[in-house]
Amino acid sequence: MRRVLMMNFGVFLLFCFGFLSNSFGQDNGGSDINSTTSVYIVTLRQAPTLHLLQQEEEVKRVNAKHLQGSKHGDTSKFTRPNLQPRNISKSRYWRSRRSAISQAHDSLLRNALKGEKYIKLYSFHYLINGFAVFVSSQQAEKLSVRREVANIVLDFSVRTATTYTPQFMGLPEGAWVKEGGFEIAGEGVVIGFIDTGIDPNHPSFNDNVINSQHSYPTPKHFSGVCEVTPDFPSGSCNKKLIGARHFAQSAITRGVFNSSEDYASPFDGDGHGTHTASIAAGNHGVPVIVSNYNFGNASGIAPRAHISVYKALYKSFGGFAADVVAAIDQAAQDGVDILSLSITPNQKPPGVATFFNPIDMAILSAVKAGIFVVQAAGNTGPSPKSMSSFSPWIFTVGASSHDRVYSNSLTLGNNVTIPGVGFAIPTDDGKMYKMISAFHALNNSTSSDKDTYVGECQDYENFSQVLVSGNLLMCSYSVRFVLGLATIKQALDVAKNLSAAGVVFYMDPYVVGFQINPTPMDMPGIIIPSAEDSKSLLKYYNSSLQRDVSTKEIVGFGAVAAIEGGLKANFSNRAPKVMYYSARGPDPQDNSFNNADVLKPNLIAPGNSIWGAWSSASTDSTEFEGEKFAMMSGTSMAAPHVAGVAALIKQAFPQFSPSAIASALSTTALLDDNKGGPILAQRTYVNPDQDLYTATPFDMGSGFVNATAALNPGLVFDTGFEDYMSFLCGINGSDLVVFNYTGVSCSAKNATISGFDLNLPSITVSMLNGTQTFQRSMRNIAGNETYNVGWSPPYGVSMKVSPAQFSIAMGETQVFSVTLTATKNSSSSSFGRIGLFGNTGHIVNIPVSVIEKIASS
Repeated sequence: MRRVLMMNFGVFLLFCFGFLSNSFGQDNGGSDINSTTSVYIVTLRQAPTLHLLQQEEEVKRVNAKHLQGSKHGDTSKFTRPNLQPRNISKSRYWRSRRSAISQAHDSLLRNALKGEKYIKLYSFHYLINGFAVFVSSQQAEKLSVRREVANIVLDFSVRTATTYTPQFMGLPEGAWVKEGGFEIAGEGVVIGFIDTGIDPNHPSFNDNVINSQHSYPTPKHFSGVCEVTPDFPSGSCNKKLIGARHFAQSAITRGVFNSSEDYASPFDGDGHGTHTASIAAGNHGVPVIVSNYNFGNASGIAPRAHISVYKALYKSFGGFAADVVAAIDQAAQDGVDILSLSITPNQKPPGVATFFNPIDMAILSAVKAGIFVVQAAGNTGPSPKSMSSFSPWIFTVGASSHDRVYSNSLTLGNNVTIPGVGFAIPTDDGKMYKMISAFHALNNSTSSDKDTYVGECQDYENFSQVLVSGNLLMCSYSVRFVLGLATIKQALDVAKNLSAAGVVFYMDPYVVGFQINPTPMDMPGIIIPSAEDSKSLLKYYNSSLQRDVSTKEIVGFGAVAAIEGGLKANFSNRAPKVMYYSARGPDPQDNSFNNADVLKPNLIAPGNSIWGAWSSASTDSTEFEGEKFAMMSGTSMAAPHVAGVAALIKQAFPQFSPSAIASALSTTALLDDNKGGPILAQRTYVNPDQDLYTATPFDMGSGFVNATAALNPGLVFDTGFEDYMSFLCGINGSDLVVFNYTGVSCSAKNATISGFDLNLPSITVSMLNGTQTFQRSMRNIAGNETYNVGWSPPYGVSMKVSPAQFSIAMGETQVFSVTLTATKNSSSSSFGRIGLFGNTGHIVNIPVSVIEKIASS
């Protein structure tokens, strides 16, 4: 008997280091459904529409090939089938099939739950054949024993986790030039975003800035629509924003949806979705004006690409997997080319392997449909095995720095200068101001014993204007600021009301491991993010207090300082660096933290201190409330950078499969920083730049995204759906779960493979016992070329690559073998690299990672 699989692990959207939540939505309070009701995702045995359509396409292709062969003789050239049916949702066949599938779902529910009450939330048609339903655990058990049902999974919660980066990535002189200029970069490509929605009124998404000399039609292969609601009225979409939907049935059924705050529409009430969409595909040349200061002009990575939004996450509660799966299914039906997600589990999915969860398996079908899927790695670094994106068919992106820094500083009266952050004007040039701590500026009716939060400067009535006026007010930046219970904006308002000359925020020692982004300030101000620097400031301040000799009471304030201001950027920093919060490999294969033979992350991209568009309704970050742009950090910001580059690749190579796009991104990645040294990684979250080491593939994957080179990779590694199925069937104990998710019987597979046998542009071996040989196959998409092969083995391993040289014509395929032999016993990861150097300039980079090594005796 099949049993209901209770997979109640939470997931969250990676946004500004959001706190993890494992809470579940409320049950429906209906009297006819008992207290154990919840939402379940039910997968049926019958194949989804995508798989049936592809089978029909394959039959047509084989018949056509047979007919051609009978007329002209057989041909040796293999014609690749088109794996992504286009405009399917507009066809009469599709509409009738969709209706038939939905009716079949209804019939199954009626027959299984005779006379009982239930709520069907979604029918999934395209990527998976199934539905989401609100039922009791007893009803779920009844469904699980039906012969039509393959799998039942308990729905789980999800939660929400540039002006310069195009230049740092070399786009204006490189990739954009190759595409014909920024005016057409990404043209004809649709990027789908599963996120918190979008603000359609933002100038980053309007279409009146498009060069009138070029037409800007909706791509013919796209069939999505725009919802019309009171807060997303007709006309919200245009030639740029061509699709917008929202998915919230699971949340509504649970009673956690707040329509006034969450918006029952594609409109973004959070800000995160607007931000990520603008990074990937926002218009070129949009002025970034924050607090009335112009920080330059913004551009997306693929500014001519189209945007389609699938809102499945919400400000007040996050979201639920059933809504996310429905969003993925719809995006694939609509015909998006690229899909960008920042959704990851907050703990490893239970079961046979981390790859088997509803979201990853829906994405596998999306990849089969020809959609390239980008996912954020997670903000859970820097510990090993902190990776939160697992599957080899998903392109996982970690976060790096770039070389732009907005520096602010505080110069003390003892000639010590303390670095800080804050978009603030300076104090008067050449003038020092007295500093006064909030604890020493209280009025007679306020006591720090009664108000433990008085140091945060949140209440004007606590302070004496006589003491503060004309001085720098010192406020404590506590954990409450991180939680949103106290705000910079409120402290600035208090300081202005007290006629302070400026505000200095020093770090509470309990605030560790949080990224403090520069914050807009409408008066002189600074945040000192280092606890050590904050101690130095307080030591100077306390030593400068003037006290009565007998009473020891404070009678004067001797500490003085000047705020230098933080509006000007400098571009001298060493970059990129892997940020401390970026999740690290090795890729955990299961909940027991066994290692997978798959490299994660795949790549790093700019994710720290990124300007992006901001929703007009967002109150998520009070410091940017009411602004059109905000600066955010996280792997959520890194992923859309790569989604944008993927759009440029898709534009240049429309027939590229998802694996070919992934290969182009990976093999061309940069290994060195802007100073010519190896890319470094931050090791700790306390003073991260003081503890750096050379980044490994488990920190940065293949390296830092190189947009220009990715448009001319030379060789590509192809991997298809059948390869992934052979990999999944090769996992011990996976036969039943593979069948339940895909309807494919592993017993029908002639052979299974391990992760290191997948034709990926990397080799990752969790355990090397003696000697093993691996093969990779590459296809030449450039002209005829001769390659020399070089390699450096991982420590404790000998390596041989064959052939050491080869010539390959355009369109041909070359196979090479890599033999690894463990020479030392070790459980420590070590890393090597294979380089293919073409005589016309192509360089193909293949990282090699070996974790445990057992030498032959």
